[in-house]
Amino acid sequence: MDIFTLIFTDYTLRIVSIGSMLLGIIAGILGSFAVVRKESLLGDAISHAALPGIAVVYLITQTKNTEVLLFGALLSGVLATFLILSIEKYSRIKFDSSLALVLSVFFGAGMVLLTYIQKMPDANQAGLESFIYGQASTLLKRDINLMLIVGGILVFLIVLFWKEFKLISFDSQYAEILGFSSKKITILLSTMIVISIVIGLQSVGVILMSAMLTAPAVAARQWTNKLSKMVVLSGFFGGISGIIGTLISSMVSNLPTGPTIVLTISIIVILSLAFAPNRGLVWKRIKEKESRRNIDKNQLLFNIYELALNHENIYHSHSIDTIKPDTNRDRESTNILIGRLSGLEDDGLIKRDYFDHWHITEDGISYVENNLLKEGY
Repeated sequence: MDIFTLIFTDYTLRIVSIGSMLLGIIAGILGSFAVVRKESLLGDAISHAALPGIAVVYLITQTKNTEVLLFGALLSGVLATFLILSIEKYSRIKFDSSLALVLSVFFGAGMVLLTYIQKMPDANQAGLESFIYGQASTLLKRDINLMLIVGGILVFLIVLFWKEFKLISFDSQYAEILGFSSKKITILLSTMIVISIVIGLQSVGVILMSAMLTAPAVAARQWTNKLSKMVVLSGFFGGISGIIGTLISSMVSNLPTGPTIVLTISIIVILSLAFAPNRGLVWKRIKEKESRRNIDKNQLLFNIYELALNHENIYHSHSIDTIKPDTNRDRESTNILIGRLSGLEDDGLIKRDYFDHWHITEDGISYVENNLLKEGY
C-alpha cells in the first residue's frame, strides 16, 4: 500500500509510471495487428534499426533533445521498414530473411556510429547509450505529453481505419477485390507501428522494445478470438505491466525499469498460455482428459448396447469382463472402469443389478440410437 501511495506523492515515480503505462497501452494496441499479420519480428527489426538514426541526428545537430533524437529514430525506422518490404517484394529473399538482414546491418551501423560518438572529445555525447537498454527514470513531463498526443493520434487512426486494418490483417487479397489499396493501408499501419516503437525507445531501449510490442498481444490472443477484444486486452496487459514493472523496479535498488517491465509482461504471457480458457495449456489438458473420459464412457455404453441386442433379454445384466474383456487388467484399471460405469449409471443410461453386473436402460438405448450410431459407432 505504501508503494501505491508513493505514485500520488512522489513526482518522479508518478511520471515514470504514467509514461510506462502509456507506452504499454500504445505498444499493446499496435502490436495486436503485428501479431495477427504474423509480422511480430518486424518490431524487433525496426527497434534495432532506429539506433543509427539517433546517432546520425546527434552528429548533425549536436543536441540530445529527446524529440530531435526520436525524430531521427523515426526516419531510420521508416527507412528500415521500406527496405524490408522492398527486399521481400522485388527479390527472392523471404520476409524473415529480409528482417534479419536489415536488423543486423542497421544495428551494426548504429553501434559503429555510437562508438565513434563516444570517442569524440565532447562530454555532451554522454548518455546516448541509454537508448540501447532504455532508461525510464529519465522521462519528463514533456515526454508524457508527447506520448499522450502521439498515442491519441494513433488510437484515432485505428478507430478511423478499423475496417481496413482488420481486412488486410486477415485477407489482403480480398481487400484488393473490394477496391481497397492493400499497399497504402499496409504502409500506413507499418508507419504507425514504427511510431509506437520510437516513442518507447527512451523507456525500454531498442533491444527490449520488440517485447513490448508483441508480448501483450500474444497474451491477449490466448483469451479471445475477436480482434476488437484482443486489441483492448492487449492494451490493458501492456498498461498494467508498465505500472507493475515500474513499481517493482522502484522497490529494489539499482533495478532497471525497462527490463522489469518486460519481465512483468512475460509473466502475464506465461500465465495466459497456461490458464486462459479454451486456449490455455492447462485448460486444454483438462478438456483432453474430459474428452477421453467421454469417449471411454461412450464406448462402454455402446458395448453394453451391443451385448443387449445379442441377448434374448435386452435388460440382461453383464459382468465387467464381458463388457470390456481384458485379461491383463490390474486393480487400478478395474477401479477406473467401475468409475466410468458409475458415471453412466448417474446419467441414467445403465443400471447396476448386483456387484459388477450392469444392464442398459431405455434412456441408454435411446441415447445410443439417437447419438452414437449417428456419429459412426
